[in-house]
Amino acid sequence: MANIYTNAKVDLTTTNATTLYTAPSNSRAIIKSLLVSNDAGSAATITVTLTNAAAAVFSLFNVKSIASNITEQLLTEPLILLENEILKVTASDANELHVVASLLEINRD
Repeated sequence: MANIYTNAKVDLTTTNATTLYTAPSNSRAIIKSLLVSNDAGSAATITVTLTNAAAAVFSLFNVKSIASNITEQLLTEPLILLENEILKVTASDANELHVVASLLEINRD
């Protein structure tokens, strides 16, 4: 059994739902931090969803506004992902938002 501290990051270059992180099939993950940075001159919105193993989609942040030239911490408490769960992010505008998740994977092997 291993604890692996890592991060996941994505530059949202499209307005499509983009996978930020998928919990491995042999691990659970604790998402400690979810930072969103807007490096554009105008506000944008982000949607964050969690897809479980049964493919059900749960909205965590729905069309959350991120002001221009600002970095915002979305989580106020840790978020737990079970095996094979997927964290996805969607931007309202392409090439404006960067997302970084800091996490701990708890491997069962």
